[in-house]
Amino acid sequence: MSPVEQIVECVPNFSEGRDARRVLKIVEAMNVAGVHLLDFSMDVDHNRSVVTVAGTPEGVREAAVRAVGKAAELIDLTGQTGEHPRIGAADVVPFVPVAGIKLEQCALLARQAGAEIWKRYKVPSYFYEAAASRPDRALLEEVRKGQFEGLREAAVKDASRRPDVGGPGLHVTAGACAVGARRFLVAYNIYLDTAEVAVARTVAKQVRASGGGMAGVKAMGVLVHGRAQVSLNITDFEATPVGEVYGRVKALAAEIIGLIPAAAWVPESEWARQIEGFVPEEKILELRLRHPLAWPA
Repeated sequence: MSPVEQIVECVPNFSEGRDARRVLKIVEAMNVAGVHLLDFSMDVDHNRSVVTVAGTPEGVREAAVRAVGKAAELIDLTGQTGEHPRIGAADVVPFVPVAGIKLEQCALLARQAGAEIWKRYKVPSYFYEAAASRPDRALLEEVRKGQFEGLREAAVKDASRRPDVGGPGLHVTAGACAVGARRFLVAYNIYLDTAEVAVARTVAKQVRASGGGMAGVKAMGVLVHGRAQVSLNITDFEATPVGEVYGRVKALAAEIIGLIPAAAWVPESEWARQIEGFVPEEKILELRLRHPLAWPA
């Protein structure tokens, strides 16, 4: 019996969503043998872009490292802002097991990537979730506390806030990178029928796990295109299905950011019908792997 092919997904988030030229250059840098480009998107309001690639463990690790280097070259955090919390030009780089590989192996990939990022580009890394070296860094929101502006001061003054690799200070313009390993995450935005961002923030506080809400749910309220939005990360869609989250928030419109695993998709559900323009072949990971995107020239 032949061994099962190892497939790893990586979904790096970059602190640039307004300059398409820069984003395309970052995506181009990830064109590595054995790696498929599955999706990338830009969010002007959050000033953030998300790229999804999948392939061999070694190839995906190399693609992620190169992307961080290109982001550090092109993005200056001292001259830009965004709605979304961030600590680095390449803000988060999570490795996700897809097939033939365990979460613990992805954690090792994350550690290796963090070391290589520092070696090549002098961008320090914090390890989070399954790759975390300390319990207080398991949660991404704890790592990002204070964002770039606060962390660059804290890392120098407080030894407990120093990076896991590199430092002690952050990169002057590119900050630091949160590199981790996790299971599938569904990034899900729900728009409310109001322009009052306070309403979205109240809803987010009620549904997120840290506020006593739903297990495996992270949420924040923001204002996007003049409408209040609840921006969610569902980190355990098996414990808390997307439909339950939608039922709790009950929005007028919703959108999926990036890709989702086939196991999370329920095509006849109410929450699924609310997503305009959802094409399964483009947004479900296993289907997209059959027909990945062409790399930008």
